[in-house]
Amino acid sequence: MADPAPPTNEPDVNTRTDVSYVLPNDEAELDRLDVTHQKLKILLQDKLLRCPVRNPGRVLDVGTGTGIWAIEYGDDHPDTEILGTDLSPIQPSWVPPNVKFEVDDCEEPWTFPEKFDVIHARYLASAIADWPKLVSQAFQFTKPGGYSEFQDYDLVYYSEDGTLTDDLAIQKWITIFLQAARDFGRDPCPGPRLAGLMRDAGFQNKTVGAWNLVQIEDGLEAFTLRLFTQVLGWKSEEVHVLLANVRKDLRNPKIHAQFDL
Repeated sequence: MADPAPPTNEPDVNTRTDVSYVLPNDEAELDRLDVTHQKLKILLQDKLLRCPVRNPGRVLDVGTGTGIWAIEYGDDHPDTEILGTDLSPIQPSWVPPNVKFEVDDCEEPWTFPEKFDVIHARYLASAIADWPKLVSQAFQFTKPGGYSEFQDYDLVYYSEDGTLTDDLAIQKWITIFLQAARDFGRDPCPGPRLAGLMRDAGFQNKTVGAWNLVQIEDGLEAFTLRLFTQVLGWKSEEVHVLLANVRKDLRNPKIHAQFDL
């Protein structure tokens, strides 16, 4: 009889037979995913979605992980049907009655019987082989007038003060990690590409742009008056003349001004 394998402190890579996802799915990793969820909620000011949707009928959470996002969204929207999909059945069994989970590979052809009002996917960096295909399938399964929201990383480390130098272990580690992920065929930095991928798939961002225009126009005086009058010494009348022209520029379709979120 063979001797039992010696104990190891290495994480359980995962319980799946495929190798399409390289991160573990042991308890430590599940805890990390939940910590990441809390971090993103802080960044989003305790919101689960950024798109301006109130009470969607059907929501798909792609790569749901521990299911924490789907569960919280289900608690907040008891009349919404939420489906979370993942490669591993690691979600809890006690969930809100309007939430269910399925084992599914989001990179395989989607076969859902109905489209969704909202499709949500986040931190799939280093997990997806074909991002254009994933985004295209999300477009195909988003109802007309619905929303798909992707939140993801650019995992390139940088410092604005020059303290991150090439001789540091952290820089060596992240450089090797990023290259290993690319060698594995998984993009570790999908974040900067997502807007272009969504446009290419057919998504439009007109609603978000309209909301952004409203908040800028409503806040022009609040953004500007104190800085311009008290710091720069402008007269109030001068500021209002400038802002009147700013409003004209904001609504000029020939001017394509933008800023990063």
